[in-house]
Amino acid sequence: MPGALIRVGTCAWSDHAGFYPPGLPANGRLGYYAQFFPLVEVDSTFYHPASGRNCALWAQRTPESFRFHLKVHRSLTWHDKQAIPTPRDLPGMAAALLAATMPLWQSGKLICFHAQFPPWFVARPETERYLAALRESIPERPIAVEFRHRSWFRDPDRVRQTLGLLQRLSFAHTVCDEPQIGTGSVPPVLAHTTDLALVRLHGRNAATWYAKTATSGERFHYRYSPDELQSLATDVHTLAASALQVHVLFNNNHEDDAVRNAAQFAQLLRLGYTDPWEP
Repeated sequence: MPGALIRVGTCAWSDHAGFYPPGLPANGRLGYYAQFFPLVEVDSTFYHPASGRNCALWAQRTPESFRFHLKVHRSLTWHDKQAIPTPRDLPGMAAALLAATMPLWQSGKLICFHAQFPPWFVARPETERYLAALRESIPERPIAVEFRHRSWFRDPDRVRQTLGLLQRLSFAHTVCDEPQIGTGSVPPVLAHTTDLALVRLHGRNAATWYAKTATSGERFHYRYSPDELQSLATDVHTLAASALQVHVLFNNNHEDDAVRNAAQFAQLLRLGYTDPWEP
């Protein structure tokens, strides 16, 4: 078994229909989830800026060994085409993020910020300068970067350039598993650029990848098969051979697909997690 510490979880805990016991209040879901998984990505902070109160509550409601990734607000990652930030905007935006997340950071449970960029964040000098400015504005926090435009990995030379850029800036590269259609998807480049290797699994539903759906769960409606999970386990073991930590996050949040797959994957890797569906 590889020496790296492997953690498996899901992107968000508020979804997962059918996973939580009937009648469980919303504020009890994180604690229940943490009985079975040691890792989660906070997805809500992409839509609404993080608050210090929530970060403190999340730290209180989870065990000492529990860990978080926190998705940065969409305003930092160019998702609003009418209000794309400039490097001059970043210090103030970063200060607000750092202040709000301080309770989670001080608890020792916040592993990294996750910066997911949209398909129009294309590989070019301007966007590379923006990444450098982002790192300059948040110099002492781990950050994982996820691209959604194929230009960052269009050929072997560009792959080397992109991974080199991330390594120089101390950004963790996000290995993505997603439908391979068009320029708005990236190939699964099996590499890590920091001690943390991150694998983010979006499912392989090509029919909904570009669809405008009412919920993100509808867009990522996909359940990985046992054979697909076995292949992914091989990739994780490859990363674990050289990384210190490998985090695997399932983002196929339709009904209970993500938690089902995460539990199956943990069993496949023999991580010793409690099975939520064991009698």
